[in-house]
Amino acid sequence: MHLSSNKRTSDVDGIIVATTAQCKEGMDISYKGSWGYHPLLISLANTKEVLAIVNRSGSVHSADNAAQYLDKAICTCIAGGFKRIRMRGDCKFSQTEYLDGWDALGVRFQFGYEAKPKLKEIADSLPESAWSKLTRPLPQNKTNEVRAKPRNVKRSIVRERGYVHLELLHEEVAEFKYQPVACDKAYRMIVVRKNISKEQGEARLLDEIRYFFYITNDSPSVTSEEVVFGCNDRCDQENLIAQLSGGVRSRCAPVDNLLSNWAYMVITSIAWNLKSWSALLLPVEPEHADSHRAEKKRLLTMEFKTFLSAFIHIPCQIVKHARRTIHRLLGWTGYTSAFFRLCRVMNI
Repeated sequence: MHLSSNKRTSDVDGIIVATTAQCKEGMDISYKGSWGYHPLLISLANTKEVLAIVNRSGSVHSADNAAQYLDKAICTCIAGGFKRIRMRGDCKFSQTEYLDGWDALGVRFQFGYEAKPKLKEIADSLPESAWSKLTRPLPQNKTNEVRAKPRNVKRSIVRERGYVHLELLHEEVAEFKYQPVACDKAYRMIVVRKNISKEQGEARLLDEIRYFFYITNDSPSVTSEEVVFGCNDRCDQENLIAQLSGGVRSRCAPVDNLLSNWAYMVITSIAWNLKSWSALLLPVEPEHADSHRAEKKRLLTMEFKTFLSAFIHIPCQIVKHARRTIHRLLGWTGYTSAFFRLCRVMNI
C-alpha cells in the first residue's frame, strides 16, 4: 500500500442503523424490515477515511442523494491534489444519468449493474470465444499447498435430508460495449458468468447460470479481470462499517431526531479519521524505512480499540519539578516508538 499515491478510490454504500425507539423524528421502516435510519457512507478505500456520512430516513433508496455527495467527494479529492480518482459502488449506485458528467471530469468509475433481461440476452448471445476463465487470486494467507480435507459434515446432512445444494463450478468473464438510455456514449460492460451445480439429495439437477454485470469507463489497459477484482475489493468497506459500528459507535442513533443523530455520526466518524490521519502523519526515517513503513500500514489498518490502547489510553505519571512538567510513561509497547515519532511531528 503506497500512502503517497496520487490515486484515490472512493467507495459508496448505504448502511442500516436500526433502533427499537418509537419517537425518533425521521425514522422509518427500511427495506430489511427494521425501523431506524439509512445513512449514506462515502469513504476512501486507500486510507479508510470517512469522506461523508449522511443520515437519511430509513425508507429512502440506497442511492438517494448519492450523486450529490459523490460530486462533493470528487471536489475534495481534486482539492487535495489527487490526479486520478475512481469511484466504486454496487448496482444501486450505477446512476446512469451522472456517468457522462463524471467521465467528462476524468473520473473513473466501477459500478455493479443490475442484471436486466436485455443484458442477459446480450450475454447469452456472446460467442464462446468472447469468454475467458476467471481465476481469482489466492488470499494473502493461503498457499497452493494441498492438504487432506476433513469430512464435510454439513454437506452430508444436506444430501441425506434432500435439501437443494448449490456449488460454484467455475467462472468466466467477457465484455461488450453498452450505452445506457440516460447516457450519450457507450461504456465497457463487464459480465461474469457463474456456472453453478445444483443438486437435491443424491440427484443432480440442471446446472444454473448466473450473470453479474459491472459498468466502467476504465481504459482497455485495465483488463476485465482487474475490473471485476476491483469491484469485489469494495467489500473491504464492510470492515470499515464494522469499525464504525463497534469501534467508535457511529452506527447508532442515541438522540431524538434525524439531524442530531446525523451530527453524532459525523462527530464519531471524525474520531475514526483521527486514526487514519495519525498513520498518514507518522514520519518515515530513511535509516529505518522498511520498519517505519510497516508501522504506518499497521496503524492504518488497526482496529479502533487497539488504537485507543496503543496511542490514547496510555498510563502516564505527571511529575512537576523545577518549573517544568515531566510526562513519564509507565509502560512500553511495540507502538511506543511510533507514538513518540508522532508526538515529534505534531510538536507535542
